[in-house]
Amino acid sequence: MAIGVSALLGFQLVDSAFVARLGTAPLAAQSFTFPLTFLIIGVQVGLGIAIAALISRALGAGEAGRARRLGSLVLMAGGSIIAMLAFVLWWAQAPIFSRLGADAATRVLIRDYWAPQLLAAWLGAVLYFVYSLFRAHGDTRLPGKLMVMTSLVNLLLDPLFIFGIGPWSGLGLPGAAWATAVAFASGLLLVVKRLRQNDWLARSGLRRELAVSWRPFVAISGPAMVSQLMPPLAAMLAVSVVASLGESSVAAWGLASRLETLVLVVVLAMTMSLPPWLGRCYGAGDWAQIRELVRLALKIVVGWQLVLGTLLALLSPWAAELLAGSPDVRDDLAVLIRFLLPSYAALGVCMLVVSAGNALGWPLRAMLMSMARLFLCYLPFLWLGALLGGLSGLAMGAALGNVLAGAIAWQLMRRMLARREADTRSESKLLPGERT
Repeated sequence: MAIGVSALLGFQLVDSAFVARLGTAPLAAQSFTFPLTFLIIGVQVGLGIAIAALISRALGAGEAGRARRLGSLVLMAGGSIIAMLAFVLWWAQAPIFSRLGADAATRVLIRDYWAPQLLAAWLGAVLYFVYSLFRAHGDTRLPGKLMVMTSLVNLLLDPLFIFGIGPWSGLGLPGAAWATAVAFASGLLLVVKRLRQNDWLARSGLRRELAVSWRPFVAISGPAMVSQLMPPLAAMLAVSVVASLGESSVAAWGLASRLETLVLVVVLAMTMSLPPWLGRCYGAGDWAQIRELVRLALKIVVGWQLVLGTLLALLSPWAAELLAGSPDVRDDLAVLIRFLLPSYAALGVCMLVVSAGNALGWPLRAMLMSMARLFLCYLPFLWLGALLGGLSGLAMGAALGNVLAGAIAWQLMRRMLARREADTRSESKLLPGERT
């Protein structure tokens, strides 16, 4: 999954790199669509979390028939929800992009790009739901391979669709969206064939299953979607704080944000691969195994991120020189790397706790933990640090906020697991007739 996530993260980066060769206007037009693309991704990830949680729990409880019915229902429901969202975003594009600040000439460029981009987003969401189904059944290898394959297809098709070849002229900016759509469609064709072989879907009993399962599905997916949509909002607020420090600080912050995603790739992969294991143990009522899995995952994440973060902090001048051109940006980026990257060990703890909470039936607590991390720990300390110490203070404040959030998340998870294990032991001492 780490390899697959790394490849998937390259989609937007590769598209932007090719679109940048078309000029500033097409790149700006594409950039205006990013917040809405992240909105779709937030909804799809929230639904994917619910898919993996419910199906893995059914499998852990030995309910293979129910798992097949859930597989069919969630794929149909998820695809329909994203399709409706895409239609609304296409229909309301003019007022949305006007509010975002796009002028008339930019909106003309967006109009040709937006329909194929929404199609690509829908295909990518459906493919992600299928990946969630595979993860729920314990197969992370195939989704990882397909993420790499679709990224390579997108990389090969981008120059062909954008610029053309020989006598065939390219499509310009819309070509980037069509290349992504074709890449996702090729992945879907391959994965649907494997789905038929595995017999993980059902055709009968879907109405009864819908009546029983729609409430737990909404209970998990709703808070999970809110959790996924909060980081972009926090990122916008953080940029507004950084902007008060000058243009070079904003540029350095942007580079640090891109570096953050790459540095956290193991954590992101763990948040995708751990919940199916936890869901199976949850369905089987094996809370002792859940505790061991959570502790093992946290040890791996903390150890990996501390070693990687400390190494990059020591190499921060050279890393900044590699990523930044301007001397001012380079100096600011070195400061951010030095303080922020070691703190990602604590950030990884918080991200894992939120992911595990969704899998273990605590979606509301997971959402509140995510909200507390961003709006009670991270942003206040970042703002206070910038106010007192400029960019260095901002970096130290953000790092301190990450550490505080990680400590709170670990204490919360430890207490919830201890309480649940105590309840399980109490129930096991009761006679069958006394249990409720």
